[in-house]
Amino acid sequence: MSKLILLRHGQSEWNKQNLFTGWIDIPLSQKGIEEAISAGKSLSEYNIDVVYVSSLIRSHMTAFIAMAQSKLPKIPYIYHSSEDPKASWYELGAQGNSFLIPVYKAWELNERMYGALQAKSKTETMKEYGEAQVKLWRRSYDVQPPEGESLEETSKRSIPFFKEKIEKDLKNGKDVFVCAHGNSLRSIVMEIERLSNEEVLELEIPTGVPIVYNYNQGAFEKVTA
Repeated sequence: MSKLILLRHGQSEWNKQNLFTGWIDIPLSQKGIEEAISAGKSLSEYNIDVVYVSSLIRSHMTAFIAMAQSKLPKIPYIYHSSEDPKASWYELGAQGNSFLIPVYKAWELNERMYGALQAKSKTETMKEYGEAQVKLWRRSYDVQPPEGESLEETSKRSIPFFKEKIEKDLKNGKDVFVCAHGNSLRSIVMEIERLSNEEVLELEIPTGVPIVYNYNQGAFEKVTA
């Protein structure tokens, strides 16, 4: 049996300001740092063999701050793609080292791209378009914000990546830590828990709170971190 740990990044500076962030690469706020520390402490005795993060800094910060709380003698390091002309230099001495945990960056785990709403105030956007319209953009499954992605479109990149990479590691007996975003994680939880398009609309993924599953022969069982 292996474990899957999902963690939404801690509060970012734009979460704090109630702005649509999407793919704009904003770091954690002080509260977000504290949330990452708290999450890490709750996971401090968990074994982790591999880490997946999005391409965005708030995901990286949360993962590394959380991992710094571990009581186990393992250290995460960023794996560099083979597309990098010097990729082998980064890996020299790292492969086969049982005390190093590879951290893989994947744009497929990025937050929904909010298009024309990015950097706008959620409050002001509701005043401009109406609360019902903004709720439809934010909470519906297949409605896109202007020039942005729907949750359905986000799932079309996150779920195939989950199946191809993350679930493959779980099948191979590895304990996997995924630190990503509210909507990319909503789509993954939707897949794991077999939620309907309607049920996923009620799903909230809080910042800085780990979600842990046992994985055994293709089946997921939710447990308490």
